[in-house]
Amino acid sequence: MTAQTLHLDEYLITEEPYYEPVGDEIAIFEAAYGNRLPVLLKGPTGCGKTRFMEYMAWRLRRPLITVSCHDDLTASDLVGRYLVRGGETLWIDGPLAQAVRAGAICYLDEIVEARKDTMVVIHPLADDRRVLPIEKLGELVRAAPEFGLTVSYNPGYQSVLKDLKQSTRQRFVALDFDYPSADLEAAIVQKEGGLDAEMAGKLVRFAEMTRNLKGSGLEEGASTRLLVHAGKLIASGIGPVSACHGAIAQALTDDPEMLAAVEELSSSLF
Repeated sequence: MTAQTLHLDEYLITEEPYYEPVGDEIAIFEAAYGNRLPVLLKGPTGCGKTRFMEYMAWRLRRPLITVSCHDDLTASDLVGRYLVRGGETLWIDGPLAQAVRAGAICYLDEIVEARKDTMVVIHPLADDRRVLPIEKLGELVRAAPEFGLTVSYNPGYQSVLKDLKQSTRQRFVALDFDYPSADLEAAIVQKEGGLDAEMAGKLVRFAEMTRNLKGSGLEEGASTRLLVHAGKLIASGIGPVSACHGAIAQALTDDPEMLAAVEELSSSLF
């Protein structure tokens, strides 16, 4: 049996990602990382959690291994498994094991979507032990000093079945994310979407209108990410109403009545 060789250069972020801080999240994350404390990012989809992680990995000069969690994600998917290739049995480290061994930052996005057995392997990494049990190898891997663990979830979607237990939450330093202030969000949309200030401001006003519909037919309002998508379409010559229809309204809902309501909002602005 042979093991996989680690090659993490591809996970290094070499160019500075664009990120606008909204508070002291950069300083808190750096302090947590320096003290080997895991971090929990809370906030709605599309508000900048993933971009923040890319920025921090660049700033700390560490590889960033991101795992998008889903219903079928198992502990083996994170830790690793045996595979047979060409008649030879190989142990293949999963993304979490790779990060632990090599001292990378592992970002588990939407952790509550993963199966519950994943928490079994996360817990000993998220306290003073900082170890990863690999039962199939009979190995207890101690995390490299540079290893960092970050998880995220959207409290807006939490339920009895999909919520973080207190035994998990209290292992983490928590950072609460939300959409930026209107002025800052407009500056982000202007920069990322390639728009002028007036059009960026209108998109932000449109987003605020859709966010007021949350709980009244929409699960979520327009995220900053969706505004950037619409901005890029507009900058490419698509009319604002059509851009908002394709990049925002259709992404938010399939309900005909809600679509009509959202499109009426965009028509009132553009």
